[in-house]
Amino acid sequence: MADDSWRLPSTVQELAAAVEEPPTRYLIPEEDRLGGHLASAEMPDPVPVIDLFRVSGSHGAAEAEQEAAKLRSALHSWGFFLVTNHGMETSLMDAMAPASRAFFQLPLEGKQDHSILKDGKHWRLEGYGNDDVNAQDQILDWSDRLQLRVEPQDERNLACWPKQPESFRDLLHEYTVSCGRIKDGILRAMARLLELDEDDCLIDELGDRGSTYARFNYYPPCPRPDLVLGIRPHCDVGVLTLLLMDRDVAGLQVLRDGTWYGVPPVGHGYGLLVNIGVSLEIMTNGIFRSPVHRAVTNSEQERISLAMFYAADLEKEIEPMAQLLDEKQPARYKRVKCRDLLAAHREYFARRERVVESLKIQ
Repeated sequence: MADDSWRLPSTVQELAAAVEEPPTRYLIPEEDRLGGHLASAEMPDPVPVIDLFRVSGSHGAAEAEQEAAKLRSALHSWGFFLVTNHGMETSLMDAMAPASRAFFQLPLEGKQDHSILKDGKHWRLEGYGNDDVNAQDQILDWSDRLQLRVEPQDERNLACWPKQPESFRDLLHEYTVSCGRIKDGILRAMARLLELDEDDCLIDELGDRGSTYARFNYYPPCPRPDLVLGIRPHCDVGVLTLLLMDRDVAGLQVLRDGTWYGVPPVGHGYGLLVNIGVSLEIMTNGIFRSPVHRAVTNSEQERISLAMFYAADLEKEIEPMAQLLDEKQPARYKRVKCRDLLAAHREYFARRERVVESLKIQ
């Protein structure tokens, strides 16, 4: 019988505590080590900051127009921005990071109760562990994760939801509801930028059964941060991502014009980083572009983040919106069912390629 043990790598947290050098499976290709290893340039300007209350028009038309101009600039220059004044309670944001950290600090046996491997060998999208390993020569990322489907609420698989710490489930539910309101406010602001007929046009594009996944990312210290990535370069595949970054430890980098730029942590701020996904790039016919980004490691500190991924209904077909097309601006992307896009993304992600390139109309 063939040895398939390579498909089931150890958790990185467990590995990091036991090795002085990363196994070769984690080392990036030689060609990617050129040009300053994994160092990044400092962003030429601060991360764009958008006041969600202002852009909604709650302060008046003039302030909304000014904030919308900032949003337009952020979307065209970087594809991401920090959203502030978003209405989430600061106490809730303060509670999420320690609750996340408490889960990853549990003994391995406790975390394995929520393993991403069904019956110990079949990978699934939800649970605790690593990304799917499809090939023996696949380069692995120096990170563990807990991924949970949080919406639709009636499709939550609570067997995957940790019971420890005791506050985890209630906090995640409250956080999900609050992030949903923020997501809707952002999509409405984008719809107005695109001059769509209705403010809810982009929200409606997700369908009645749109999916939301919460992904808790854990990056242990790495002995060779110059040779190992926390997460490989990629674009998020969904419509929108809301990221609660580690407030103190940097690690996120974004690619722009061939240069990797480091995104600084938010410190004691309460902003959420908003990232455009491939699905929204297709829907807007490339007006909004999904940024390529990656996570690097460091040798001294662990880092934790929480990403909320918003995707359309799995049975919904994603394509450029008709309102944005005309003879001068024909469709640039093929139509694709959301379920098929997510499956294709996992294959391209494993190969370190962008699925959106396969959907462009030549």
